[in-house]
Amino acid sequence: MRAKITYIVTAAVLVFYFFLVGSRGLMLIRHGTLVTVTFGIAVLILPVIGVWFLWKNTQFVRRANALAAELDAEGGLPVDELTRTPSGRIDRDSADAVFTKRREETEDAPDDWRTWFRLAVAYQDARDTPRARKAMQRAIALHANRPAPSNPPVEPAPSSPSGA
Repeated sequence: MRAKITYIVTAAVLVFYFFLVGSRGLMLIRHGTLVTVTFGIAVLILPVIGVWFLWKNTQFVRRANALAAELDAEGGLPVDELTRTPSGRIDRDSADAVFTKRREETEDAPDDWRTWFRLAVAYQDARDTPRARKAMQRAIALHANRPAPSNPPVEPAPSSPSGA
């Protein structure tokens, strides 16, 4: 919950910042000289990139959370089996051992989004955020591209003999 609140506060601050920068860019454009219009357009590019980046990250987080909820409903979330130092940090050797196990699971089932999700968690525990993000993106892609569950064909109800 704390991470969610931090994310929301950070996003709100960024949106406010984008608004301020965008308004300054519009002021420069309204000034009307070649130099100020050029700078105004350049300044407007920053909030556009920022909004796009914030949107993409928000979508990533929402999709990863949806996968976590689905995996939790299945009872497949990884169990925290890591040892910790007295300060609460994850022991590096413990994280490496769990990572090796998760990597082997993923190699055995490379098309299962669940194994990629667990691998992403192991990467994050090992403090390898770029690889954790790539593994989670792979899990999201596999989940999105999985075949839809097939419904068994519906058989017609037996008809009663006419006249009975």
